[in-house]
Amino acid sequence: MNELQYSSFDALLIEVRACRACAQELPLGPRPIVRASADARILIVGQAPGVRVHASGIPWDDASGDRLRKWLGVNIALFHDESQFAIIPMGFCYPGRGNGGDKPPRRECAQLWLDRLLEKLPKIQLTLLIGQYAQHHFLGNSRKSSLTETVRAWQEYAPAIIPLPHPSPRNQAWFQRHLWFESEVLPMLRERVESLVTRDLGQIK
Repeated sequence: MNELQYSSFDALLIEVRACRACAQELPLGPRPIVRASADARILIVGQAPGVRVHASGIPWDDASGDRLRKWLGVNIALFHDESQFAIIPMGFCYPGRGNGGDKPPRRECAQLWLDRLLEKLPKIQLTLLIGQYAQHHFLGNSRKSSLTETVRAWQEYAPAIIPLPHPSPRNQAWFQRHLWFESEVLPMLRERVESLVTRDLGQIK
């Protein structure tokens, strides 16, 4: 691509989605799943697509996504409106299974693409860091000694950044042990999201 093409966000996304940097390491092959628009005001940074999301090509197209949308107080149409939400995980492709769950996101995605993508998102006012990998990358030494402590210290990072646990059903025990998350964090999160989206939230689905 020439320099003019590189200046286009659409061209960069095409390049990202054509990435085959670690194809030999991916059990289901590469399928980078990234959605974004230069107009987006909210950035969602998760871990990596699961096998169901790999199959559909739709980010957060699973039970974790259902819970995340309830946390945010938005319906599925608004959630997938790229002019509202940019969805850029730490790993763009399904990394395969490891011991007790999916493997960690591969590092190549952040190394090759993340900074270039973030440069194309000048309107982001809220970044949601979902899970330990996103928090480690974005917060660095300012994160706490555990994910729980980092999430509980959300006021130190707000209003620009809000750290969150992963909404996976596997974390149900965490939600039950930490009821403060639902009573303290989620109302603030929904209010913050509502203040940034530019159309009605609609009926949550």
